[in-house]
Formats: sequence, structure tokens, C-alpha cells
Amino acid sequence: MMRGMNMQQMMKQAKAMQKKMMAEQEELAKQEFVGKAPDDMVTATFSGDNQLIDLKINPEAVDPDDVDMLQDLVIAAVKDGMSQVSNATQQKLGKYTQGMGL
Repeated sequence: MMRGMNMQQMMKQAKAMQKKMMAEQEELAKQEFVGKAPDDMVTATFSGDNQLIDLKINPEAVDPDDVDMLQDLVIAAVKDGMSQVSNATQQKLGKYTQGMGL
């Protein structure tokens, strides 16, 4: 009987942890993260659930003779924004996945 109570207690703890994790995921999804290219020539805004929600390009970054530079600026801003989301996710949710090999 003692073993059954331990299993029941573990299940309660697991459900409580899952509920808390889901709440933190929802809170994270509501946040916005702004990735920036050098000199803020391009900014990419992401939601906490990795969705690109806005992209702004400074008109000075648009040079028809140097499209490669604009592409590099967009990539830099997107990478920066995604990195911010990833870091925030790890900070907020990493405690739940530690030791799980995820």
C-alpha cells in the first residue's frame, strides 16, 4: 500500500509541474523579442513561441547595387531575435528538461 501512495504522490507532482510549465510557456509566448542587425538597419521581432511577427528595414539599408548586404542584415537580425527567444526559453523552461536528454 505504501508503494501505491508514493506513485500517487509522484503523479500529483508531475501534473502540478506540467501545469506550471504550460503556464510559463504561455507567458513566454506573449513576450516579444527584437533582433537587430548592426546599426539597427534591420530589426526582426519574434514572439516567444518563435513566430516572426514584424520585420523592419531601414530605407538606408536598401541599395539596389548591394542586395547581398541587405540579405546579410536580414539574416543577422533574424538570428539575433531567434537567439533571444532560445535563451529566454532555456532560462524559463530549462529547469523542467534538465537531465532528460532533451
